Amino acid sequence: MAIKQLTVFVQNSKGTIVSVTDILAKNNVNIRALSIAETKDFGILRLIVNDQELATKLLEENDYLIKTIDVIGVKIGDKPGELTSALAVLDKADINVEYLYAFMARTEKHAYVVLRVENNELAQAVLSDAGFKLITEQDVCKL
Repeated sequence: MAIKQLTVFVQNSKGTIVSVTDILAKNNVNIRALSIAETKDFGILRLIVNDQELATKLLEENDYLIKTIDVIGVKIGDKPGELTSALAVLDKADINVEYLYAFMARTEKHAYVVLRVENNELAQAVLSDAGFKLITEQDVCKL
């Protein structure tokens, strides 16, 4: 039930991010979640999009280095403590969260979080057992 994340390696220079987003926008690829981490010389842009295959093709054609990895999307209540509850479930199961970031969502009642962990299947199982709804690729396309 994991979802695909694109990791795009980009230069840390003016116009780089707008170039990536422009390529996607001109081809009707909708960004559903994103995160960027940077150093002095380069950045790591993480994207969840509505059409991962098309986005990968377009960015590779434009000479971007792309890596696709599986991550977990989890739906949590939009109130204080809900993220802590989800993270506590993973912590109790001895699952390390390598990083996380939030979805851009169209709801006032829920938030969506992307989690990168070592063992997606185990993390999905413990989150589901604890009552959390996991997000599928189909859910991403509907957002």
